[in-house]
Amino acid sequence: MESNHSLFSLTIDPVTKVHLNEMARWARFLAIVGIVSLILMVVLIIGVVSFMGSSEVENPYGGASMFPGFGVAMAIYYIIIAAIWFIPLLYLLRFAGNMRTALNGNDQQALNSSFMNLKACFKFVGIVTIIFLVLAILGVVFGLLGALTMM
Repeated sequence: MESNHSLFSLTIDPVTKVHLNEMARWARFLAIVGIVSLILMVVLIIGVVSFMGSSEVENPYGGASMFPGFGVAMAIYYIIIAAIWFIPLLYLLRFAGNMRTALNGNDQQALNSSFMNLKACFKFVGIVTIIFLVLAILGVVFGLLGALTMM
């Protein structure tokens, strides 16, 4: 039986260790920038909704504002998008932290956890991509059906 340090005769040699360490640094950078961007997006959308709620949008035909619930709906939409994209960024940040721990201390458990988080990040992004592709295809199909019924 082979030792726990190899998989199918593969080992983490010094070159691989350098590449994994660089991957961890870039993953940490991208995760932090992504999370900060999502936080800024949520803060800005809340500010925009507050501004829209405090200012009155005039209806050119008289009466109340033209889009009374548009700001709240827009805020909810962007907060949902931010929550969806926060999850893979969190997995990416965990990958980076566990990879650093694994490489600095030769910790097999941290290495396993690191790759588990990277797998979860890719899996989550893949599932979200499939969902959006299906929704886009359904939108095109229903759009074409709606256009054909209008003829």
